[in-house]
Amino acid sequence: MNFVVSSTTLLKHLQSISGVLSTSNSLPILDNFLFEIINGQLTVSASDLETTMRTTLEVEAKESGKIAIPAKLLLDVLKNLPDQPCAFLVDSTNFSIEIAYDNGKSKMVGFNGDDFPRTPGIENGNTVKISGDIISKAINKTLFATGNDDLRPVMSGVFCQFSPQDIIFVATDAHKLVRYKRSDSQSDASSSFILPKKPLNLLKSNLSGSEEVQLEYNESNAVFTFNDLVLICRLIDGKYPNYEAVIPKENPNVLTIDRQQFLSSIKRVSIFANKTTHQIKLKLAGSELALSAEDIDFSNEANERLTCNYDGDDMEIGFNSRFLMEMLNNLDTQEVRLEMSEPSRAGLLMPGTTDNPDEDILMLVMPVMLNR
Repeated sequence: MNFVVSSTTLLKHLQSISGVLSTSNSLPILDNFLFEIINGQLTVSASDLETTMRTTLEVEAKESGKIAIPAKLLLDVLKNLPDQPCAFLVDSTNFSIEIAYDNGKSKMVGFNGDDFPRTPGIENGNTVKISGDIISKAINKTLFATGNDDLRPVMSGVFCQFSPQDIIFVATDAHKLVRYKRSDSQSDASSSFILPKKPLNLLKSNLSGSEEVQLEYNESNAVFTFNDLVLICRLIDGKYPNYEAVIPKENPNVLTIDRQQFLSSIKRVSIFANKTTHQIKLKLAGSELALSAEDIDFSNEANERLTCNYDGDDMEIGFNSRFLMEMLNNLDTQEVRLEMSEPSRAGLLMPGTTDNPDEDILMLVMPVMLNR
């Protein structure tokens, strides 16, 4: 099995799937890329058993065949080559690989391609087409709010809910929650599943935003097909918590404020907050917002005042400053709205204005009990 391919083209394709490679694989074969040639088309796969990515490119080849090539070694070779044709000479009896280029050649030993784990197919699944722009926006807006608790694996992923009216993406770690809804994208049937973090990060780094993504899914797996890439991932098994139940319906106290000003103020004040609780206090009265933080152990404290639009009863409420900063960093409007009911109930943060009527972003943050 011999083929010729441009070094930079191959490197670009390999880098797009190399994020799947894991440093702690249970199977040594997974430290390799699987190269398969059929009718002059080269398909390269990388897998960690849970997630598999494939990319396809045209090469000059006379025959078909497959081989597993050590991933790190091959990437290192290609990174240090200028753009030029590389000839791969593969001996299928002892799996030796020779890469010949302009001023030299390198040799390595690969593995039998048949030992590479097979990717699962999607049987009797659903298919939906979504624009790459919507998926990458949904990932950017929700991924930061996912949990890291191994005991609650369902919360470590993003919950996707498809219906004929809209599609909804939800992430929560029990302290904060983000719901991203799009009414300009629908599916024929109603269904829901939980996508793990790793494939979402891989999607995020490979989507340009202009493509259309075909998503096929069943009870256990999801397959994303776009450009010249295919991403197959196992879904997180389990029931997602009822997120609608935690979103408070009646929130009469509404604060509207310049996002950047609010964020900068929280950043400054939070320097003086307690290092374990990261607690800051918001005191609202009239058209003034007073932010304060204190660390009693070190006698540190900070206070700032901001003018704002506030409609509601005077109140004092405490929040974890890290959560507020993360949320404000992931909103991109000039003004934001913080809706609250009482100091012991969750606050809702959302864009003050919307450029896109089909997009609905809601972020929820749990309050911190204030030390009286």
